[in-house]
Amino acid sequence: MLNNEDFAEQEYEAEIITLEDDLGNEQDFEFLDVVEYEGVEYVLLLPTDEDEDAAEVMILEVQSLDDESEQYLGIEDEEILQAVFDIFKERYRDEYDFD
Repeated sequence: MLNNEDFAEQEYEAEIITLEDDLGNEQDFEFLDVVEYEGVEYVLLLPTDEDEDAAEVMILEVQSLDDESEQYLGIEDEEILQAVFDIFKERYRDEYDFD
């Protein structure tokens, strides 16, 4: 069993997922969170190959294909993107510096 001191001393290990684009190119992302907005789930990812201070969070819609697989869809609606990001910022306001 871990106490608070043990937990704080453990090294943070990011959950990395690899996505493939329409051209077959693979890119690694750090999984940040899943946010539900208006009954739809959105995944928030951070590209691992960019400078952390300059990287932009990627927000994709999660679409279930069956019981075990899902696909991620790009979002063009700026209002949805902003609403989902606002929820994320509120949830993690004490952990990240949102400039």
